[in-house]
Amino acid sequence: MNTFCRNIFRLSVRMNSTAAQSSKKLQGKVAIVTASTDGIGLAIARRLGQDGAKVMVSSRKQQNVDETVRQLKGEELEVEGIVCHVGKTEDRSKLISKTLEKFGGIDILVSNAAVNPTFGPMLECSEEVWDKIFDVNVKAAFLLTKEVFPHMEKRGGGSVIFNSSIGGYVPFSLLGPYSVSKTALIGLTKALVHQLAASNIRVNLIAPGIIQTKFSEQLHSNDMVSQIALQNIPLGRFGKPEECAGIVSFLASDDASYITGEGFIIAGGTTSRL
Repeated sequence: MNTFCRNIFRLSVRMNSTAAQSSKKLQGKVAIVTASTDGIGLAIARRLGQDGAKVMVSSRKQQNVDETVRQLKGEELEVEGIVCHVGKTEDRSKLISKTLEKFGGIDILVSNAAVNPTFGPMLECSEEVWDKIFDVNVKAAFLLTKEVFPHMEKRGGGSVIFNSSIGGYVPFSLLGPYSVSKTALIGLTKALVHQLAASNIRVNLIAPGIIQTKFSEQLHSNDMVSQIALQNIPLGRFGKPEECAGIVSFLASDDASYITGEGFIIAGGTTSRL
């Protein structure tokens, strides 16, 4: 290869590299994704990283955090991780402080953590279980938003994305308290719009249908329940975690700069109306 050809080749490589960087719509952004070592949360963390964001992953178990960080770094994504139970004040504070320490700011919050310790008729739910569901699924989502707000404001704006559920629109009969908590996230999204918009921070939510994860195993692995559920899904199948990730990356990016206060259903055509 002569000198001219070598120079052309090098220029082509540089141009391709620059194009690849510019195509990453979240380049330079910093994201926190809660409950992100499995299922939908992991798929979202991976996609945000693939699209250029620096991502802080979290889970309640150190082993899961370590494995996820190792896995995603092995995919050449820029990630760090920390143990975080979102229902604990000190854990939320550590999550935010470590993100600031490692990455220097916060642009994106994906509040994905949720619990559902009950399965059965709604009126059989105890007060203790009810409180636990709302503490983690709703209260923690609000408090995390409140805690990241000043850091997003310093950056000139940001994006908050809650993970609700199709159950928030059409409650699951055997998951009543969980469904109500997901409806509450819809209200929280609407209620936060005006104050956050004043600081150029957008807030939206996704509402997945039945996605094949460990969390929803009681729904998709039970033959009787799954057969009934599939009758109400026009696409005729359950979703995959990866099918929830692209819309989150979109909502976190400047492509969605004029979208706030909205909910996006990811449920294979399942009827949804609040």
